[in-house]
Amino acid sequence: MDTPETLESFLHGKVRVLIGDITAQQVDAIVNAANSTLLGGGGVDGAIHRKGGPEILEQCRELRRLQFPDGLPTGEVVITGGGLLAARHVIHTVGPICRLGGAPDAAGLASCYRKSLELAAQHGLRSIAFPAISTGVYAYPREQAAVVASETIAAVLHRLAGIAEVRLVFYDPEDAAIFLRNHKFTTT
Repeated sequence: MDTPETLESFLHGKVRVLIGDITAQQVDAIVNAANSTLLGGGGVDGAIHRKGGPEILEQCRELRRLQFPDGLPTGEVVITGGGLLAARHVIHTVGPICRLGGAPDAAGLASCYRKSLELAAQHGLRSIAFPAISTGVYAYPREQAAVVASETIAAVLHRLAGIAEVRLVFYDPEDAAIFLRNHKFTTT
């Protein structure tokens, strides 16, 4: 069981920033920073597929076969069961890739957070845990990602009453520190 200490909380305790393993979070849903194939990969995506077991992969294959034969587009979301994970569900989203010399796709990243929260609410889920979407091998600047994530989460939670807890789970303490220095959550 992973019960990491909260580094900081926002929006009257509704949003918590933690260092830990997203695959061990006991929440209704964890968000997978997936690649468009939905078939696993490295980083968070690989860890979720490894620890969640074959049930998640089978559901992703069905989603590809029935709905997304060309892969899940950037900023879109789908939901599967959680397999062997502590979370009951996995919400898969594809974050934008930052190309060398190109401007980060803030709208695409915001869509990942917004649509994940909306999908959770549609399914009656009350707690959700996010990794730092696109900030690993997809190279989204972590400082800018903190701004997009915090602004988007705050805006969505303002209009969605059903989500009671949002965890922002960082595997690396330095990534959490960068987020905490750059977020745009307010105290109101």
